[in-house]
Amino acid sequence: MSSSSAAPRRGEKTETAAAKPPMRDALVAAAFQLFLERGYEQTTVDDIVALAGVGRRSFFRYFPSKEDVVFPDHERCLADVTEFLAAGDDADDPVLRVCEAVRLVLRMYTENPTFSVQRYRLTKKVPGLRAYELSVVWRYERAFAEYLRRRLAGRRDGSLQADVIAAAVAAAHNNALRSWLRSDGKGDVGTEMDHALGYVQSAFGPSPAPGDPGRPDDSEDVVVLVSRRGAPLWRVVQEIEATLGHGPEQG
Repeated sequence: MSSSSAAPRRGEKTETAAAKPPMRDALVAAAFQLFLERGYEQTTVDDIVALAGVGRRSFFRYFPSKEDVVFPDHERCLADVTEFLAAGDDADDPVLRVCEAVRLVLRMYTENPTFSVQRYRLTKKVPGLRAYELSVVWRYERAFAEYLRRRLAGRRDGSLQADVIAAAVAAAHNNALRSWLRSDGKGDVGTEMDHALGYVQSAFGPSPAPGDPGRPDDSEDVVVLVSRRGAPLWRVVQEIEATLGHGPEQG
């Protein structure tokens, strides 16, 4: 028997077995091949499992519905986001923490740009998938809001702030992501995301401390001076200069 026809030893895999994708990935690949060839509505679960070479039971072991095979990684990503938020501590700025968490969602999309662009095009064509996508976005937004409610519980209107900030983070992410998807996955989406999330952080982040780059320049300060009626103008000017620290040095 030639070496090429010898059975693999224990621990080895044949080239075919090693190249074969896991069943879950095979189902996703088969589904999208059929969606692109026939259309989403015209493709059934039976069509998908037939192409993937598995049974219906195998499909539903991984995906509760046909819609779920279009968004195969969101459950894992949502779990990662929730875990990331829970791992923070009270020293973290809550707004910054949520902005960092939403980058995990972006990373999921950028790991496979071709698939992400295909899904975006498909979702635009199928109203049912657009509705499903909105429900997915809402689940991320709810995770952000629940974390923020815990962190902002001591503030006035903390619950309201949590909901508004969570919605703003989701909107900023979606704006940058969709711009990237419309460009067929080209361009620097990380820079676009920094720009979008910058609006959220500037609106809801902590006030800058004195001396910080984000603090307004002292020349914009407003000074209110109270002087007695009838005081001479030179005295009023002198008091203003003294208040601003621009008066003559005292010897």
